[in-house]
Amino acid sequence: MTRPAADPGHPITRPDAQVHFGVFFQGVNHTTIWSDPESGSQTDFATFERVIRTAERGLFDAFFLGEGLRLRESRGALHDLDVVGRPDAITQLAALAAITTHIGLVATQNTTYNDPADLARRLQSLDVLSGGRAAWNVVTTDNAWTGANFRRGGYLDHALRYERAQGQLDIARQIWDAFPDAGGSDAFSGAVAHVSEHSALFDVELDPTTPRSPQGHPIIFQAGDSPQGRDFAAANADVIFSRHGAVLADALEFAADVRRRTVAAGRPEDDVKIFPGTGIIVGDTPADAEERARWVRWNQVTPATALSIVGNIWGEDLSGYDPDGPLPAHDPVVEELGGERGSATTGARTREIAARWRALAEAEHLSIRELVVRNSSERGFQGTPAAVAEDLIRWVRTGAVDGFNISPWIVPSGLDDIVDRVVPELQERGAYPTSYPGTTLRQHLGLRAPLTRRAAVVGAA
Repeated sequence: MTRPAADPGHPITRPDAQVHFGVFFQGVNHTTIWSDPESGSQTDFATFERVIRTAERGLFDAFFLGEGLRLRESRGALHDLDVVGRPDAITQLAALAAITTHIGLVATQNTTYNDPADLARRLQSLDVLSGGRAAWNVVTTDNAWTGANFRRGGYLDHALRYERAQGQLDIARQIWDAFPDAGGSDAFSGAVAHVSEHSALFDVELDPTTPRSPQGHPIIFQAGDSPQGRDFAAANADVIFSRHGAVLADALEFAADVRRRTVAAGRPEDDVKIFPGTGIIVGDTPADAEERARWVRWNQVTPATALSIVGNIWGEDLSGYDPDGPLPAHDPVVEELGGERGSATTGARTREIAARWRALAEAEHLSIRELVVRNSSERGFQGTPAAVAEDLIRWVRTGAVDGFNISPWIVPSGLDDIVDRVVPELQERGAYPTSYPGTTLRQHLGLRAPLTRRAAVVGAA
């Protein structure tokens, strides 16, 4: 994890912009040091409670949950190097809504293996019961590996992933718009619109049962980075998660591309907020922060984890290799996986990654584990609280991002330093709120009304 260097070549274009934070509670992953004695359970409610209470104390906009519909596998066997345990996101967030008052609640939900009417109702229920704090991170799946968990099984043609996602979101918005505006009496007025949708992908006929919340619709998050994913976000999302959180120039290029696509979709260019995933490590001095970051990196990437990550690229079991030795001398075993077995892996991409890794390892004389540590250290911020605050402000005020989705390296205590040491530095510089601006997630993020609830000319908003 390297602290992005100062970059005077990128001017400040938004001098008054504020830094926004979300927290990403990952669940299954290899970046949380879950083997540390201080690590809490990944399924115990007390862990979620402490993380979200800390985040809300630090005025974070949102608490974000990843979700997987099936345990990970590697070459046909369960992958036992990650934390295991992902309770249903909406269920968890409903419980957390009861112990919080302001922070947003973001549920990752799959468009391929969910019924659109049922999912829309559950998300809207969370939104109503939380007072307008719910959000949906829209994700797609095209493989039968996940689909085997469901009655219909099978897999979705890769080209239809976003077609189904678009259709599912369109139906959800019809359901969310079926009731009159929120507010006033709870008495039924009989003014609910009927929703009817019949296509090759959906067959829906219903009278919605749940009114709108004070924010109108759940907020839409999306994390696609392909051209198709970026177009989907530009046309539909309120917030896009990105992987462009290491190099400022790269983040600026991504932001410019997303904004061009947003305008092309008929929306104001600032209509989609950009939140890269990141980690933050602070120390009393630069040397202290570097030492702590090195400890984190080497505990995130265990020898077994390093061999597993490289083995996934080489397409074979490398558990017999020395993690402190060199990469395999032979080229990767290229295997095309069809949709019936899992997400397709292209041979060209595998060869490209392997060639890049081999070149880096040879240039810097890196072992397998050193290479994986080196690759994992390219994202995030480290330094003293003041230095990290200055970096975060620069990223926001150059227009590269609107905020950061923080992945703690340990739970439940991983946000403590950020809330207690970095947030005050940001506030002292006038770059972070001292109170929530409202009660809904839409207000926290400074978003316009839902797309379907705006005037005919969206650009006039």
